[in-house]
This record gives sequence, structure tokens and C-alpha cells, in this order.
Amino acid sequence: MALATGCSGSGGSGAGPYGAGPAVVGATGGADDGSPDAYGDGRDGATTAPTCTATSKLIPSCGAWWGMAPEVFTGEPVERALRGAEERMGARADVLHVYHRGGELFPTPQEIRLARDPAGPRLLMVNWKPSLDHTWAQIARGAIDRRIDRLAAHLRSTFPERFFLTIHHEPENDVREAAGSGMQAADYAAMFRHVVLRLRDQGVRNAVTVMTYMGAPNWAAMPWFEDVYPGDDVVDWVAMDPYADGRVRDFDGLVNKTRREFAQWPGFYRWMQWRFPGKPVMVAEWGVFERSHDRSFKRAFFESVRRQIRRYPQIKALLYFDSPDAPRGDTSFDSDPAADRAFSELARDPYFRATRVPRP
Repeated sequence: MALATGCSGSGGSGAGPYGAGPAVVGATGGADDGSPDAYGDGRDGATTAPTCTATSKLIPSCGAWWGMAPEVFTGEPVERALRGAEERMGARADVLHVYHRGGELFPTPQEIRLARDPAGPRLLMVNWKPSLDHTWAQIARGAIDRRIDRLAAHLRSTFPERFFLTIHHEPENDVREAAGSGMQAADYAAMFRHVVLRLRDQGVRNAVTVMTYMGAPNWAAMPWFEDVYPGDDVVDWVAMDPYADGRVRDFDGLVNKTRREFAQWPGFYRWMQWRFPGKPVMVAEWGVFERSHDRSFKRAFFESVRRQIRRYPQIKALLYFDSPDAPRGDTSFDSDPAADRAFSELARDPYFRATRVPRP
């Protein structure tokens, strides 16, 4: 989770709206007969031919993936947390966002069960901090290669499905500018590259890699910001983690935060359009905090997402951070009955129901 952002860069990436058109994978769906599934969102019971597909990089051709990190910081087991959240919002999540660090092996048996749910598969977005006691420079030099190799063996033997993988998300506020710190922006880029290339060398070909920025303007002024980017060859998607703090009023303001003190910053989505025109964008975390002086704010904000999401066609995944105990407040989507209804309507919107998660 984070509440801050990035700055300008140069160049572009790829051709066409989201690259050069990688191959279609899996059985996907599109128009259906409207038959209700367990959540009434019309995903099951499809009888017509598929019209919307997912590419080999998990880019949906129609709309965007809908997902979440459910009941974070509650201690609830992930299966119970996700199924409870889906029941409360009346819709399935396309993407489950989970967090791992250090030597933890992923996906876990619980995460695999959710990904392979007979009622309908889900994609995993795995958020991994490879080490809490090594610098980025040390990791780039091979300090945890045995750990990476052990993870690669686990992935090869247990989970052949494609999944999203982000490595040490939101690096900006961990950068240490001092020479020799091992935590400079360029050290992050080298670490990210090393981990991805090592996994690939060890036979992991199903990880769709995501570079996750913080998504708020104060990092735009940093002279090193562009240096954190690891390179197009090891990054498939780019992501941001913006939160609706007291200065954000709607979805437009969330994905394009600007500040008077950073007058040159155009907003994160605008920057991504310019810097990465060929890559899909993920809003990997987003959350709306309670406002004690305005109990209607969450409802109004969720309604704004539904009105405005189609203005941002490069956003191909939207993953909510659902937590009653987030560091800066309560982001539970159902903390208020009106907010719960608005969120459920958002989750069931056809824009997020258009492309089916590909089956293995």
C-alpha cells in the first residue's frame, strides 16, 4: 500500500494500444445469455461464441479485469476473506492480489485452489518482496539466488498457469540516494531485472511481470525517478497504487493526481500514456478512506469510478485494497450500506464482466 508517485521519462514502448498483439490464450468469453451465476453477474451460463479474449500477457481485449486484495490486515485466511468479499459485493473477482516476502513459496495451496476454482478460474497477482535483509544491490549481485531458484522449482512443479508478478512494489520511498547504499534507484532496476531474468533462466515462463509505482505526485520532482524502471524486456505491465486521500474527489483525480507544488506533473495516467504507450496499465491497489465529516463520500467515489473508468482505456485491471485497518484509515468497501451498494454495482458493471479469465 502507498500514498505517493513518480515523474517524467522519455521514449515509449511497444506498438499499437497495448503492444504488438501477442497470441490469444485459454478459453475466454464475451457475450452471454445473461444466465445468472452464483453471484448473479451473468458470467456463467454463456452459450454464444466468445468475442472477448485475453492475450498471452493477460491483457483483456474488452473492458478490464476486476480484482481485489480482500480483508487485508485482518488475519482472515485468504480463502475465507475472498469468498466473503465476493459474497458481500455480489460478484466474483477476476484477480486475487496476494502478498509474499522473503523465502515464502507461492502460490500457496489456498491460492492455487482459488485460482483453479471449478466455478470459474481466477488470476493471481503476486506481490513479492524477495528479501527484507538484503539491499537491492546485493540481490542484483546474486545474494539470494538459491531462494529464487527454489521458488522457480516450486512454480514449475505446482503452478503452470499464467499469473501476475510484481517485485518489491512501490520502490520510490525505499530509495536511498547515498552512494554505496545499495538502495539507489538504479539498484532497484538492477534487482528487478536480476530476479526476472533468473526466474526465466530457471524455466519460469508463466510470470507476467508488473512494475508497480506508488501513484502520487511528490516523487515526480525526484531526479532519479526514471532510473527505477527496469526495462521493457522485463516489464509486461505498469501499475500504480493510488489512494483517495483528502485531496482526491473522484476517479479522475485518483489516477491523475496533481499538486500545485509539483506543477510540472501531469498526473500518473497521463504520464504512463506518454512514457509507456505500448503497455497495459494496472491500478494494482486503490482504496477510499472513510471521511468522518462526509459519510457519503465512499458511495459518491464508487459511483464516479463507474462513470469515468471508460475514459481510461489503457487501464486494463482495477484491484481494490479492502481493509478496515489500512495504515491511513478504513478502506472497507462495505463500511456503509450506501457505499456497499455502489461498490456492488461497480463490480457488476459490464465493463468488468466482458472478458472471461482464461482457463488453464
